[in-house]
Amino acid sequence: MHNDFINKLNELKNSAEAYAIAIIVRRKIPSSGKPGDKAIITEDGHIHGWIGGGCTRGIVLKEALLSIKERKPRCVSITPSKIEGADENTKVYAMTCQSGGEVEIYIEPVLPKPQLVIFGTSHIAKALAKVAKAIDYQVDVVMSVPDKNVFPEADNIIGLKDLEVNQINTFAYIVVCTQGEGDAEALNKALSIGCDYLSFVASRKKANAIYAEVRGMGATFDQLKTIKTPAGLDLGAKMPNEVAISILAEIIKHYRKADEIVSSTSNNEKKEEVTINNDDFYMNPVCNIPVQKSTAKHVLEYKDEKVYFCCDGCKVSFEKSPEKYMELTV
Repeated sequence: MHNDFINKLNELKNSAEAYAIAIIVRRKIPSSGKPGDKAIITEDGHIHGWIGGGCTRGIVLKEALLSIKERKPRCVSITPSKIEGADENTKVYAMTCQSGGEVEIYIEPVLPKPQLVIFGTSHIAKALAKVAKAIDYQVDVVMSVPDKNVFPEADNIIGLKDLEVNQINTFAYIVVCTQGEGDAEALNKALSIGCDYLSFVASRKKANAIYAEVRGMGATFDQLKTIKTPAGLDLGAKMPNEVAISILAEIIKHYRKADEIVSSTSNNEKKEEVTINNDDFYMNPVCNIPVQKSTAKHVLEYKDEKVYFCCDGCKVSFEKSPEKYMELTV
């Protein structure tokens, strides 16, 4: 099982997919997981490895997805009774499984490298690729005629006409620095991707002229308003390397600001919600924990609808007052 865990880590190492690692650090029998057991949880709801079954499995899945969403690790304790001395950084769940037992899990998110997509082959584009690789960003370059020799440090070289929107992660940072070579075509293509950050290396006067061309290609005024021009923070940069640093400084600021927004939002939310893009999962109405339908052992029908539970305890609670729980799911 350890080899399977390592193989999965290697498989995900260079992917653009975020995931979380969960490891059991303490347990009290009869819980099935034991200290050292670990698993990788991906955003589609798959758990690779072993961290226990029943309540534990669903709770770890939920907390792992929240950990990825909030970009920070967390400790989770699952116990039949309140833990004395549990600190504020530990999320405590009541064990609903009738078999009992206790378990504590540490969960840590693993986020993909920030992805920088550069349009163009200008001197600033080349400098930007070098500086971005120096801070371990994924660098993809879009150019009219693909040529790896122009950008030897780039992870991927993509032809402008061959670029498909789904090739670029919507969380990517896009910089168009064509500087006179197919500006409008490149900018229009970049806009179609729909990323949160898109900057254009140009003066405002030149940018306005290019925007008029892009409008003629079908871009909307609202789309054009999302473009950051001039690109980068105002550091008084003149040379290509300096301009590249100012652009990356702005990207880093944008990236870290997203962390602050996520943290602030999560602290203010009273109810933590998770979304799993997998139809095989069902939200247990009793404990609000996701259950995998294809492997669920506790299932019953209520008003012609199948209801799935993570454990026998939740099923028993539901049977006592089904209307109460089904109203909460509406």
